[in-house]
Amino acid sequence: MQFFANEAAGGIVLAIAAMLALVVSNSPWRDMYDAFTRIQGTVDIGGFLVLSKPLLLWVNDLWMAVFFFLVGLEIKREFVEGELASRSQAILPAVAALGGMVVPAAIYVAINWGDAAALRGWAIPAATDIAFAIGIVMLLGSRVPTSLKVFLTAVAIIDDLGAIVIIALFYTDNLSLGMLASAGVGAIVLLLLNRAGVRRVDIYIVVGLIIWVCVLKSGIHATLAGVLTALAIPMRDAKGRPLAGALEHGLHPWVAFLVLPMFAFANAGVSLQGMSLGSLFDPVPLGIAAGLVLGKTVGVFGASWLMMRSGLATAPAGASTRQFVGVCMLCGIGFTMSLFIGGLAFQGLSPDFEAKLKLGVLGGSILAGLLGTLVLWRKTSPR
Repeated sequence: MQFFANEAAGGIVLAIAAMLALVVSNSPWRDMYDAFTRIQGTVDIGGFLVLSKPLLLWVNDLWMAVFFFLVGLEIKREFVEGELASRSQAILPAVAALGGMVVPAAIYVAINWGDAAALRGWAIPAATDIAFAIGIVMLLGSRVPTSLKVFLTAVAIIDDLGAIVIIALFYTDNLSLGMLASAGVGAIVLLLLNRAGVRRVDIYIVVGLIIWVCVLKSGIHATLAGVLTALAIPMRDAKGRPLAGALEHGLHPWVAFLVLPMFAFANAGVSLQGMSLGSLFDPVPLGIAAGLVLGKTVGVFGASWLMMRSGLATAPAGASTRQFVGVCMLCGIGFTMSLFIGGLAFQGLSPDFEAKLKLGVLGGSILAGLLGTLVLWRKTSPR
């Protein structure tokens, strides 16, 4: 039980699920793997509402909405009561996260300039996988100062918030204004419930499910409903006890050990048949990998350095420059969010794009994780 209580365990299980998908998809069981992800699931509510999707889309649309619900709870907690509650606490990770999104995107665009289809994936290397990154720093233990663990967590959370905004603004097709308006009404209902002091979580979740259906039908990605619902849930119950925090605590094991591993297994399977090391140097995978490995390090560290040199922010306490650079490298682990955004970006395009997406994300994330771990492995005296 102590293993599953360890925050590093979530990253380990996620890595195992991804590796298993990669192995199975390059084995004689490849057809079974494909058939598994295509299992059809149908929800029929008296003919009034019929949703029929393969397993892969149920995972990406519904299961990941649960993940985004947890992300929304974490974002709210950090901004209301946590490490991002004040401007002085939030400014360094906020600017670092912005730099860590802009620079990787710019590198990807520069490498894929002139290819309109490939340019749709510009946001893929802008994301950080919080589960993997936090899992690694927890495994490294005392080699990573607490201040840097807090910094990395804050950057990853703000990064997720940025990814949510990007999905809403740039990866929406065929908008249905009627359904979008219905989702807006649902969001207003959530706000009114919050203002009225309603503390029953089940009521918020029922309204959230209705919003999820409306958002799904509107053309905006349905996972955004999870964030909206989470942000509406009160922080405390009528007796002053943690409400949103308790829900976050109870939901975290399900997301860490079921939702994210299932997403990884369903999405990380890529056939390496016909590919070589040179395939990594095709523009799409190269742009993704370079954005994650080089862009994240330069963007996060560079933006942080400018803030500290200008006196607008202070360096994380007890951390050396080498340790800080190592943590910035770990921000290049984009796995879950990068695959998710890539799936939206290349939806409807040639299957080649899917293979290139997974190759770039897996290659870049693994390299960023290894480099960050190597840099952080040796203990050092703080500067």
